[in-house]
Amino acid sequence: MDLQLAPADLAFREEVRAFLDAHLTEDLRAAGAARTGSFCDLAPTAKWHATLHRKGWVAPDWPVEHGGTGWTTTERHIFASECASAGAPGIHSFGIRMCGPVIIGFGTPEQQAYYLPKILSGEHRWCQGYSEPGSGSDLASLQTRARPDGDDYVVNGTKIWTSLAHQATHIFCLVRTDLEAKPQRGISFLLIDRNTPGLTMRPIINISGEHEFNQVFFDDVRVPKSQRIGAENEGWTVAKYLLEFERGGNYANGLWARLKWVRDLASRYATEDAGFGRKLAQVEIDITAVEMQEHRVVSARALGESPGAAASMLKLQGNVLTQRLDELAIEALGPQASHEGREAAVAMGRYLYDRAVTILGGTSEIQRNIMARAMLGI
Repeated sequence: MDLQLAPADLAFREEVRAFLDAHLTEDLRAAGAARTGSFCDLAPTAKWHATLHRKGWVAPDWPVEHGGTGWTTTERHIFASECASAGAPGIHSFGIRMCGPVIIGFGTPEQQAYYLPKILSGEHRWCQGYSEPGSGSDLASLQTRARPDGDDYVVNGTKIWTSLAHQATHIFCLVRTDLEAKPQRGISFLLIDRNTPGLTMRPIINISGEHEFNQVFFDDVRVPKSQRIGAENEGWTVAKYLLEFERGGNYANGLWARLKWVRDLASRYATEDAGFGRKLAQVEIDITAVEMQEHRVVSARALGESPGAAASMLKLQGNVLTQRLDELAIEALGPQASHEGREAAVAMGRYLYDRAVTILGGTSEIQRNIMARAMLGI
């Protein structure tokens, strides 16, 4: 998308570039370049989070009164684009992008005062307790139970594919609080300290050899009712709100950066086939379409509106293009893709890991169903 930047926006872009030049150290750039999964290692992401927090730039999408930047939609786009182009490692997003907005939207003043500053500072690192061994895309069938007991809930059950649970200090969880109600009506949303007695974890190593996923077990875990977000049995409403933030994320800037990486591989490994060039051109056209869709989603949020099915459309398009770029990277490397070396390891790691992007956060089939219901009335 060719943004026609006003003088103030051009000045802001120069401010961002100067900040990145001064604070994006070589170790942080290296971590970003080596990333194969959704997240970099804890050390560089924590360092980058702390740097952004000191600047006041860690939560661009939050309201100013809760620690946001007050940036315009264009300024947020500029910041994300410059960070992607410079190779910033990113931050672990479950707190800033997901749990924080939910607490802002549904939390009590006491919950906001306690949790939001700790999310901003990075003192609290969050993970997401949604999927279960028998409840993935059909999340409303979840069985992890929270039984009321005085001022607490007693939680029993298990969550799986819990990204970064081994690095998190807290987990936000969907639990069943009413066994008699229809599935969506009997669910509540809890905030749980990961050091609570009875909460344990087992690592899951993915196909690319990385430890990002985990299975989390709850055995008589006591959670104060004061840590419930929203009303009891209304957690499904909270969860849908959160998923709009998870699905309507910043895809375009990452896709542009990855396209640049693939082109660089092609130029250095002499991929001169005309058909390959046409594939790259088509991807560029498709990323431009994603960027336009993303701008609509971001603009809706800036106006306090829900992006609705547009977030699902954005996730679907972004995921498909991510996998296509992974395939083109392997094609660009050619026989080198099977050899040892950093570039081959990164390319193959991304290819293997990103087989999951059309599943995580709601499968592509689920996104199509959401769009069909919203746009076609099916």
